[in-house]
Amino acid sequence: MEAAEIIQKAKQSNFHLWLLNKVLAYKIPFNKPHGFKITAISDQSLRIDLPYKRGNFNHIRGIHACALATLCEFVTGFKLIDVLGASDYRIILQKLELEYLYQAKKDVYAKFELHKDWLEETILIPLKSQEAVFVTCEITVYDTDDRAVVVAKVTWQIKSWQKVKTTL
Repeated sequence: MEAAEIIQKAKQSNFHLWLLNKVLAYKIPFNKPHGFKITAISDQSLRIDLPYKRGNFNHIRGIHACALATLCEFVTGFKLIDVLGASDYRIILQKLELEYLYQAKKDVYAKFELHKDWLEETILIPLKSQEAVFVTCEITVYDTDDRAVVVAKVTWQIKSWQKVKTTL
């Protein structure tokens, strides 16, 4: 079963959502220790939870800044790839800017939504006349008490694989 097919089925099936989480833990091994878990996925949105556990702690037993940054990168990048298609477009992180608001001492989650109008206007139409586009996705991470923990701006470079140069 292809990854895109698992993602599509995970939008309607708890089994496939579980399977998607297992596949992601295997395919992205450097994220596995964080314990990221996709808890909701639809055509427009994605929610990923990050547990409050020892492996994610900083020196004062809060969730480490880098784990929170990775959560913001992961939720926005994954949703962009889901919507655009990994076989059609390449995305690369260009810039990651975070403002830490509150010390995370509980599980946290990030929910990212993409709307078709924004996708068309910001990515698809510009890519018809440009080699690459840069898009900034704004996202807020919340704890289980719905307190804002982090506000992030994640900037991605997006281009068609046909425009990617792999040699000098």
